[in-house]
Amino acid sequence: MLLWAPEIARSALSELYHWFNLFEGFAWLVFARLVAARHRRHRSHGVEVAYSLAFVAFAATDFCEAWVQQSWLLWIKLLILIALFRLRRHVMRTYHPDAKLY
Repeated sequence: MLLWAPEIARSALSELYHWFNLFEGFAWLVFARLVAARHRRHRSHGVEVAYSLAFVAFAATDFCEAWVQQSWLLWIKLLILIALFRLRRHVMRTYHPDAKLY
């Protein structure tokens, strides 16, 4: 009797990784929706639209990552993540200095 079957563990981890990426992608879409709703409410500058679209782009990379793990995808995710941080800093400092969450 085998106590440890690496192929089964690898399969279970792959399945968990797949579902985690799908969940994470949907979470980023929720953030995109929240930012878009705030933009509609306050009619901020168009940079907030770019901020929301950056969340959508990051979600798309997570959906891709659920099926394919390649280095080029990680580099794209890194670039989008940098854009997200820069956009967040600009939007929060310029248009919503009192807000803390998103």
